[in-house]
Amino acid sequence: MKTAIFATKGYDKESFEKINANFGHELTFYEPKLEPDTAVLAHGYEAVCVFVNDQIDRATITQLAAGGTRIIATRSAGYNQIDLQAAEELGLAVVRVPAYSPNAVSEFTVGLILTLGRQIHRAYNRVRDNNFELDGLQGFELYNKTIGVFGTGRIGVSVLRNLSGFGARLLAYDIYRNPEAEALAEYIDDPVEMACQCDIMTLHLPLTPETHHIINADSIPLLKDGVFIVNTSRGALLDTIAVIEGLKSGKIGYLAIDVYEVESDLFFQDLSNEVITDDAFARLLTFPNVIVTGHQAFLTNRALQ
Repeated sequence: MKTAIFATKGYDKESFEKINANFGHELTFYEPKLEPDTAVLAHGYEAVCVFVNDQIDRATITQLAAGGTRIIATRSAGYNQIDLQAAEELGLAVVRVPAYSPNAVSEFTVGLILTLGRQIHRAYNRVRDNNFELDGLQGFELYNKTIGVFGTGRIGVSVLRNLSGFGARLLAYDIYRNPEAEALAEYIDDPVEMACQCDIMTLHLPLTPETHHIINADSIPLLKDGVFIVNTSRGALLDTIAVIEGLKSGKIGYLAIDVYEVESDLFFQDLSNEVITDDAFARLLTFPNVIVTGHQAFLTNRALQ
């Protein structure tokens, strides 16, 4: 099958070519994201392969259909970047990777909790400057903490499994109960009720109209003082402005995010010589109790395979 692969990096090309040796598809790699202005590159291709920050809206899909594309494959579990109604109307099939790197994301999630909770990132930077002072590096243990996992799909269950050895009280919320999660955690049917009990909240929900800005100016005051929020799922689960206010007031004590609600203008590119014009994102980077990573939780050798 003739396939155009968009938003590709070196690791994408390497992994696709290795796997494709067994199948013989005709692959063309493009660095730009798929969006209305680049959709013309896919003309004549039966399929396109896209990523999380591509813009597969009606305008893009209309161009794809006109060029003969019949399949949109997203190399992600989420698909909120794709206008499914437009795809259906124009006769394009949409496929995804529902079990995309659950262990990779869950291990990264736990790594963020441990790194920020024990100040490992700050200690690393100090030691590189020959500063071995311990003041300011006091952390906390997960033992006896209440940790809430919001979303108990494959990733959420993997997070629960990885956290089960720390001696923490584990809570879980999802509109659909998962038997695997029930064996690891106590389900709470009301997400607000669960959030109020959590010392640590980790989000593994899909982005839907119901979950958009689920952490917002109304919900943050209900949380425990000094709550630790982790988001390795979808950036728009958090209202960034409300979160910044929560950090400033101390209501949010720790924040670790691998996703950001308008990350498409930032992530997956080198901006080290550029001025960041997103004031909210720049403000997040000023807090000593915040870790931001560039949507890398999925990125392991096994996940790419």
